[in-house]
Amino acid sequence: MGGAAALEKLVPVLLAFGGGVLLARRKTVPAEASKAFSDYAFLFAVPCYLFGNIYAADLAALFDWRAIGGYAAAAVLAVLAVALGAAAYGVREPRAVALRVMAGVQVNTAYFAVPVFITVFGTAAPIFPVLLFQVCVLSLVVIALMELGRAGAGGPAARLGRALAASLATPLVLACNAGILLNLSSVHLPKVLLDGAAFVGDSASPVALFALGLHLGGTGLDVRGTTREEAALIAFKCLAFPLLAWAVCAGLFGIRGQWLAYLVVIAAMPTPQNLFIFAQRYDIGVDLSASVVIKSSVVSLLLLPLWLQTVAS
Repeated sequence: MGGAAALEKLVPVLLAFGGGVLLARRKTVPAEASKAFSDYAFLFAVPCYLFGNIYAADLAALFDWRAIGGYAAAAVLAVLAVALGAAAYGVREPRAVALRVMAGVQVNTAYFAVPVFITVFGTAAPIFPVLLFQVCVLSLVVIALMELGRAGAGGPAARLGRALAASLATPLVLACNAGILLNLSSVHLPKVLLDGAAFVGDSASPVALFALGLHLGGTGLDVRGTTREEAALIAFKCLAFPLLAWAVCAGLFGIRGQWLAYLVVIAAMPTPQNLFIFAQRYDIGVDLSASVVIKSSVVSLLLLPLWLQTVAS
């Protein structure tokens, strides 16, 4: 029942994505326009969404530090596993490795986990600390590697410095940090500003999904042609990572009850649409990213009833 209810909540997701596929296939909107839509989401809509929600949240009430520490430890182990797996597969270029790390470790929080949590647990609040961890830690690392990979001349120290500076100056990271600082300092922002950020932020999900649909509508998606690397990333994301989160959180951090269920289900969520946005932004692995996002979403949805039954027992 949990899977069926979650599917109903995801109808808007399917509509936005399907609209992009349909318009691209009919050539009503050119598939190449997906880059412009992705840039809008990455540079403007998603930062507005994050800033408004972080600023308005009760941060103290949302953080169980042992639970977040357990999830972070599992994520670090997962990052190492994916990076080593990529190296074993012959992938060593920094941007390509970063993309695969994001595909195997980051989760679709805002666009997939939120409707699932509201349906199953009655609240999406436990997702928020993980969202902060992803944006302020994992995304920062990924963006730094992306920028480092495309940096120009100079020694390793200079290139790393430019990469870190560029990653810290990314609208995604700036919005997250600004929201946290203003929240903690209790700075009062005008309601009209917050309403404006919410208005723009609400467009992040449909625009990102529409861009993904446009891209896949133009290039197509061959299920039978799934590569071994794609299958490995999807299997890691949908099976290995939630199992790792369960083992680390329960076995090493002693987390039990609802928080253990929250963390396992969050880890079982699919690869985020932001992977595709990052891929287009940095011109690396665009087809791989689009394929993994869609296929991991389907696999996660199929496995969702199993995970819900497991964590409830």
